[in-house]
Amino acid sequence: MIPAQHSQGEGAPPRFRLLSALSYCAPLLVNGIVLPFFPVWLETHSFSDHEIGIILAIPMVVRVLVAPVVAMIADRMAERADVLLWSGGLSLLTAIALYWTTSFWPVTIVFALQGATFAPYLPVVESIVISGVRRWGLDYGSMRVWGSIAFIISTLLGGQLIGWWGGGMVLVVMIFGFTMTVVMAIFCPRIGPTRRRGQPIDLPAATGRGLREPHLLMLLIGVAIQQSSHAVLNAFSSIYWHQLGFSGTEVGLLWSAGVASEVTVFFLSKRLNRRFNAWTLIRFGCAVSVCRWILFPMDTGFAGFFLLQCFHGFTYAFVHTGVQRRIVATVQETQEASAQGAYFFYVGMAMGLMTIASGYLYAWLGLVSYYVMALVALSGLGLVISAYYLQPQRALSGGKTREAA
Repeated sequence: MIPAQHSQGEGAPPRFRLLSALSYCAPLLVNGIVLPFFPVWLETHSFSDHEIGIILAIPMVVRVLVAPVVAMIADRMAERADVLLWSGGLSLLTAIALYWTTSFWPVTIVFALQGATFAPYLPVVESIVISGVRRWGLDYGSMRVWGSIAFIISTLLGGQLIGWWGGGMVLVVMIFGFTMTVVMAIFCPRIGPTRRRGQPIDLPAATGRGLREPHLLMLLIGVAIQQSSHAVLNAFSSIYWHQLGFSGTEVGLLWSAGVASEVTVFFLSKRLNRRFNAWTLIRFGCAVSVCRWILFPMDTGFAGFFLLQCFHGFTYAFVHTGVQRRIVATVQETQEASAQGAYFFYVGMAMGLMTIASGYLYAWLGLVSYYVMALVALSGLGLVISAYYLQPQRALSGGKTREAA
């Protein structure tokens, strides 16, 4: 569980946990079809590896430019959830527009617009949920886990539909997913503005200087680099598995295995966080990334790839949970959406650049490009370790560390 800062004399709004869980489900329902299968849709339109890499990467770069700006605006709004309505609505329009785009530049432009409009959705949901964790001591994992479950359902359904009717079904499921984001934008919890000093119910000060904390900055950059090592997997694994003869259902199962491992981590988050501090979770996840990409080029059959996909619980969920704990320990609630936007910015920018590079790497090196991803993950681990030693009150200064948060 992410450490909470309890407020006295106030309880969580009715159905906060349920509505927060459903608010996670909507955007991850979209991601569950776009991430694994949009590259398959692109391949059905005869785009090259270079073009696929560019089409997938440009929205990532656009997202990371838009999300922090909108997140800062959300921090100053009376209701952060209001951002979700226009985000989901405009994203739905771009999904519909893809029906009339089949060549490189139109698809690139429309998908980039989708990246811009959808960018703030998940960070704003995240900031609302983390505010609930701070104010009322709620369990982050028990709410976040349902988004991962929605991802699994979407991926399995998408794999079945593509197996029956081909890659054209990607847009149908995408439109349904964006419709659900609009619905959940209406029902997402409204908990008022972020708390500031002088309000009747105030929050204790965080332990650090917020987003200006050097160790937090280096941590976010290190994690962003480590997360960007997933770029080749995200862009080309579905295509690679199809080339190996796996069916659409099997590809969906492989993607679902990765997210199922996330679900397991989130369900066990209370126990894990009682036993391991945030830094341990992050470092272990980064180390497993290195091993995962070294093993990935080996054709180990469906069972082997299924096991490697289960490593995703370490390479993503361990790292993500650890970062959220460090953000709560370092950043005031008044900067919550901004902190989530910054986290999204670093990860998205690194992922976008690495996805562009992955198109050229995969065309040039093929499966050897996964070894390059192992080196990328290793460099991210190095920065995370450096961030750990940058913490204030390290032992060298005679104080206690704050690594337990």
